[in-house]
Amino acid sequence: MEISVIGLDVAKQVFQVHAADAAGRTVAQIKLRRAQVLDYFRTLPPCLVGLEACATAHYWARELSALGHTVRLMPPAYVKPYVKRNKTDAADAQAIAEALTRPTMRFVPVKSADQQAMLMLHRTRELLVRQRTMLATALRAHLAEFGIIAPQGIQRVEKLAAQLHDPSVPPLARDALNLLVEQLASTWKQIDTIEMQLIAIHRTQAVSRRLASIPGVGPITAMAITSTVSDPTMFRSGREFAAWLGLTPKSHSSGGKDRLGRISKRGDRYIRHLLYVGAGNAIRFAKARAAAGENWIRGLQQRRPPKVVIIALANKMARIAWALMVREQPFRSPAQSTL
Repeated sequence: MEISVIGLDVAKQVFQVHAADAAGRTVAQIKLRRAQVLDYFRTLPPCLVGLEACATAHYWARELSALGHTVRLMPPAYVKPYVKRNKTDAADAQAIAEALTRPTMRFVPVKSADQQAMLMLHRTRELLVRQRTMLATALRAHLAEFGIIAPQGIQRVEKLAAQLHDPSVPPLARDALNLLVEQLASTWKQIDTIEMQLIAIHRTQAVSRRLASIPGVGPITAMAITSTVSDPTMFRSGREFAAWLGLTPKSHSSGGKDRLGRISKRGDRYIRHLLYVGAGNAIRFAKARAAAGENWIRGLQQRRPPKVVIIALANKMARIAWALMVREQPFRSPAQSTL
């Protein structure tokens, strides 16, 4: 029997292969060491290969595609229902092969090495921002023990650090806090360096500059969306893109009754967070743009809690971003559209 479909369960060292023919009958179930994977696929005729979109999956998808195979990545949550009984590597590989042939299955586009490098820059910045917040919080908490406080805001930490030489701070505590201040300054400098890199790349990409014209979307958010969504046409509409980002409510509907809960928080957490922060900043300046069609924000504020308003605006920003990517047009405010 000729192999036409392969489910590949990737791992660090031991990979599991489930090979099937065109009718879905099992042809082979093989365990491969990492160094044997490419050699094995070189001996096969071009076939359809399925992988879960997990760690290292994009790398293996690029390598197998270079050998002439057609590779499809699938979200692990969509593959899990096809796992029979107990979870094993063989059962996972069989489930991947089964899910791969389903006509309603949704696939994840394979990212290039350049796309992954850009996203790695974003992830590194995100990690450093979390570390900066941890260091600033620790510095605030320790100095508060000696009666030294500062207003909220990450920018106020510099003023707080200048008070380390206050007489109320014991020398031993001052030595310990100096380490936090030095680490905080180093982390802050690294974040600034990465942001300068992202902004420089942003200026060279037309799609990113187009997205940054949306109120509330800055260069960092625009670059994150551009790097993550290589093909916006994979989404049928802006609503589907917003749902993919987890900015739509969960549905618990049955018997003709619609029950909507909190947002699903599925999809890319990083982009969702950036849109949420950008929407919050945009709402603060909504009064200054009242003539540009932002009256609906104030209307929502009168009817809904503040965080619900922010989510509504973030959802709108996501839908606008999808429209700009698909139509390849610059953003126009409602006031400009009526001219």
